[in-house]
Amino acid sequence: MTTTVAHVPTWLGVAASLLLVALAAGIAYRQQLGLTRELLIAAARGGVQLIAVGAILLVLFRHTGLPGGLAWVVLMIVVAGQVAGRRGAGLPHAVQAATLGVAFGSVLTLGVLLLLRVISTEARVVVPVGGMIVSGAMQATGVALRRVREDAIAARPQVEARLCLGLPAGEAFLPYRRSALRTALVPVIDSTKVVGLISLPGAMTGLILAGVDPLVAIRYQIVVMYMLLSAAALAALAAARIAERRLFDDAQRLVAVDLETPSAAEH
Repeated sequence: MTTTVAHVPTWLGVAASLLLVALAAGIAYRQQLGLTRELLIAAARGGVQLIAVGAILLVLFRHTGLPGGLAWVVLMIVVAGQVAGRRGAGLPHAVQAATLGVAFGSVLTLGVLLLLRVISTEARVVVPVGGMIVSGAMQATGVALRRVREDAIAARPQVEARLCLGLPAGEAFLPYRRSALRTALVPVIDSTKVVGLISLPGAMTGLILAGVDPLVAIRYQIVVMYMLLSAAALAALAAARIAERRLFDDAQRLVAVDLETPSAAEH
């Protein structure tokens, strides 16, 4: 049985792919979207970041082993917490809630995969798998916190009315926490429903391009699919619960929520 070696683009090929960026920038310019400069900066920044990360990972894989891989995952969690926290800007301690939520979902999910030996303990496996887990947890956490913030502002009269009826803080805000969790989990659930039908997911595509048998690639993708569901659910739940507790003071009164928009907080 012969093994097919995937064709890997050369650096000249990477440079040639900039034509696609130029096409997108041209469309943005012709349509007067006001995004041409931002698009070009994003493309340049993304390329430089990937090259830098690739060089770091090369050293990490060769010299640090599993401890280095886990340290990199911790770094990803910290960065993801900052990004997701901006989505809940205005909530008390939003970044802290986001970071703890992402950490809870990521550590538990990755820990189970490692303890059950579903994935290898090599750094070159832990880092990309951990990255997918952290990314999924970050997205769900950001959506959940944004929805919690919106409901804390829009539904304030209803929440305070429930508090006046004698309900504890947790029960007074329960319908809105559930709404935030549903909103956060719907995208990952919908993606899971149509996996393989609309597009081949990233992990599976990468393995197939590397010459791996499709049935082997499918097994790996199923694991990825299930771990993303787990990480998203755990992270969104933890972040929403933490944010909810910070919404009420010791006397179980709803605290004021900053009206600053998440988009404004990002700049």
